[in-house]
Amino acid sequence: MSTTTGAFIAGGIAACGAVTVTHSFETVKIRLQLQGELQSDAVKKYRGVFHAVKVILQNEGPRGLFRGIGCAYVYQILLNGSRLGFYEPIRGGLTSALYGDPSVQSIGINVFSGASSGILGAAAGSPFFLVKTRLQSYSPFLPVGTQHKYKNAVDGLRQIHHNEGVKGLYRGVGAAMVRTGFGSSVQLPTYFFAKRRLVRHFGMEEGPALHFASSTASGFVVCCVMHPPGIISSWLVEKQRVFHWLIKSEDTIMSRMYNQTGNLYKGVWDCLYKTISTEGLLAIYKGYFAHLARILPHTILTLSLAEQTNKLVRGLEDRFLSDSLRARL
Repeated sequence: MSTTTGAFIAGGIAACGAVTVTHSFETVKIRLQLQGELQSDAVKKYRGVFHAVKVILQNEGPRGLFRGIGCAYVYQILLNGSRLGFYEPIRGGLTSALYGDPSVQSIGINVFSGASSGILGAAAGSPFFLVKTRLQSYSPFLPVGTQHKYKNAVDGLRQIHHNEGVKGLYRGVGAAMVRTGFGSSVQLPTYFFAKRRLVRHFGMEEGPALHFASSTASGFVVCCVMHPPGIISSWLVEKQRVFHWLIKSEDTIMSRMYNQTGNLYKGVWDCLYKTISTEGLLAIYKGYFAHLARILPHTILTLSLAEQTNKLVRGLEDRFLSDSLRARL
């Protein structure tokens, strides 16, 4: 098993590989979520995922789809480094404390550990997600939402700190922690659960095929939790209306809170209320298919690559670190 530091590094590297592939869909998702913000009869500049890709490429070129990629790398290192690096120490520590055996698998502890590690990562990476969102939303041709003209990520951080202080750098962090906590609570627990079941019941062996199948199952569950589709959401509306609205709208709400200037929204619930009351209930579905196109392959790539980077890091640690140093890391 890698050290906590090693797992953090391995997770960050894997996530950077994944975001290179999926970043363009994140840009599309954000613009779809921001268009028509607090307008009941806004003209749609982007009519869907593929139309948005086409329009952005025609007007801004590939650079438009990959705006903010540098910030995305830093964010992914902090988010998924924490999510993949701290999950096992938290889970192992809790199961040791409660059951006296770190190998015990408890659904409750696994979910809590996944949520906790994700929340830590979301808080650590929040300033970089803030700048990334604003860079991705900016368009000199078809602007949507509030426009922020930053030269690059460093200039964005400098301007925000100068104009809004340290508090401004953490604008929207509450929404990010809720959203990431939901997704992280099921991502790794589902991945490892699927691995155990595939090995036990289908005889699959450790390798790329097992990693791909397990991460696909995890990605599907993450999609359902973070942005639930029709039949699941219908059930939740009937049984847990407020909970349903919060989960389903959190991604749209987060994008808007990060992109706002001043105090357009007082908080998560104020943003949710204003969005629904002005644009209608369906506004919380904005960018759903772009979100699906991003989060599913991103989860598959991150978890599959993490297996390989963890293996590489473990080999390096075994070769160069003493047992005493490994224990401290």
